[in-house]
Amino acid sequence: MAPPSRNPNKTESARAPGVRRRSLLASAAVLGAAGALGATACSRVPTGDTLARLKSQGMVRLGIAGEAPYGYVDEDGKFTGEAVELAKVIFKRLGVDSVQPVATEFGSLIPGLKTQQFDVVSAGMYINKERCSQVIFSDPEYQMLDSFIVRKGNPKKLRNYQDAIKAKAKMGTGPAYAEIAYAVAAGYKESEISIYQDPVAGMNAVEAGRIDFFAGTALTTRGVVRKSRKAEATEAFAPVVDGEKQIDGGGFTFRPADTELRDAFNVEIHRMKKSGELFRILKRFGFTKAEMTTLTAEELCE
Repeated sequence: MAPPSRNPNKTESARAPGVRRRSLLASAAVLGAAGALGATACSRVPTGDTLARLKSQGMVRLGIAGEAPYGYVDEDGKFTGEAVELAKVIFKRLGVDSVQPVATEFGSLIPGLKTQQFDVVSAGMYINKERCSQVIFSDPEYQMLDSFIVRKGNPKKLRNYQDAIKAKAKMGTGPAYAEIAYAVAAGYKESEISIYQDPVAGMNAVEAGRIDFFAGTALTTRGVVRKSRKAEATEAFAPVVDGEKQIDGGGFTFRPADTELRDAFNVEIHRMKKSGELFRILKRFGFTKAEMTTLTAEELCE
């Protein structure tokens, strides 16, 4: 399976006018510390065995995108999310005591990993052929379907991208999201898709009538609309590309040279899947057993 990707090189020029940088990344104190760490570490990262280096320094820098439920800043100003909490457990078992999240735009995660602004990306990033040509992945911690944020009652009866095309519905989604490619495969022109900085901004646009739906993962959409009186999430569905249903899987992202680190990480992931510990961690962030997976990175890269 080779699902379309959240293009990591997509520029911010497609952003809808007036949309501000996500509030989850707005804490100057948190981002200042993280940014300073990333900037100084960029020029000092030694070569060699990355896991040995991380053990020696006692800290791993984790790239996140400020998106719930994967990696974000909570109401108390603390970094959390399924990927962040999972990283804390696994790296502790690998002998690395401290996890330092570094928040950036989603589209900057792979470039930042390549330029050593952080050591690992933990943003629940979808594993696909395009990304696998640039980085390597752990086996996925979850699998995911899509869903739409629509106005209450779903007045245009939107259940998938094909319905949206027929209804000539105005679409929004996030920067560099896989949903862009899914919509294009269904018949949208990319120029017709409004880009919002995060799902909350997308929901606001739906509520205000600026767009008819915001496309995202089923987990994200159902979480965002929980407190809304004007919007709801549609039933989860598998996007169709070239006649094939797409089921995505998200995993941790590593530099191509860090195969030993990735392999050690995978050992722990599989132990946690077998024991049920992985689900217990992800359940706290809204995941269900339907989103647990036996897919591998190799399958998704193909």
